Amino acid sequence: MTDSSTNQLVIESPFIDHLGVQLISAGDGASEVLLALRPEHLNTWAVSHGGITMTLADVALAMAARSLAADGVGVVTVEMKVNFMQPGSGELRATGRVLHRSTTMAYCEGEIRDSEGHFVAKALGTFKYMRRLAVGREVRQQRLRSDPSAKPGPSDG
Repeated sequence: MTDSSTNQLVIESPFIDHLGVQLISAGDGASEVLLALRPEHLNTWAVSHGGITMTLADVALAMAARSLAADGVGVVTVEMKVNFMQPGSGELRATGRVLHRSTTMAYCEGEIRDSEGHFVAKALGTFKYMRRLAVGREVRQQRLRSDPSAKPGPSDG
């Protein structure tokens, strides 16, 4: 979604807001996000938890993909791979860029560096473009729930 007063993309996620992720830029298939690490973001060795690092990578790649989407179109992560190079500390800065885009998918890459410029992680991901549903969150969640009695494998019908 874009902020109508500035025509800029905004991150629309209570979870990402809760973490304190800041969107620095997103446009033309590239993005940059920033997270000042807090004690609750750290693991038992007092460095960035791997889940925080992966989440930041996911946001950077998704925002790069979204920057090429039409209004009302968002993205969902289809798959993502993260290689961890070294622990992150201080402030994490993630960049993302679209390597290839089709009408329905975007393939992206990105990296995360800490406040001293150390290479923390490399990420690759595939994102699916989806039109946003014009219904409330509760209805959307009901539609997305799977059938608990469903069995894996091909359907009989």
